[in-house]
Amino acid sequence: MDKLKNYNKDFKKVICKNIKKFRKEKEIRLMDLAEMLEVSPEYLKRIEAPNDDKKTCSLTLLYKLSLIFDKKLDDFLKDD
Repeated sequence: MDKLKNYNKDFKKVICKNIKKFRKEKEIRLMDLAEMLEVSPEYLKRIEAPNDDKKTCSLTLLYKLSLIFDKKLDDFLKDD
C-alpha cells in the first residue's frame, strides 16, 4: 500500500487558502485576527498569500487558528 498516494505537494497553498476562507466565514478582519494571534497584520497577510513561499505558518499558530475558527487541524488540509 502506498501511504503517500494522496500526498498533495501544494499543501501549503491549501492551508493558506483555508486560513483566509475560515477567517472570512467567521467575519473576522485580518487586523483583528492578527491581534488575537499576537502577530503583525503584515505577517498574517503573507501567511494567507498562497504564492508567498517564504512565509509559512507554524504549527503553534495553526493550532491557535483552529481554536479561533472552531476547526480541526485536518480541516486546514482539505482541498475543496
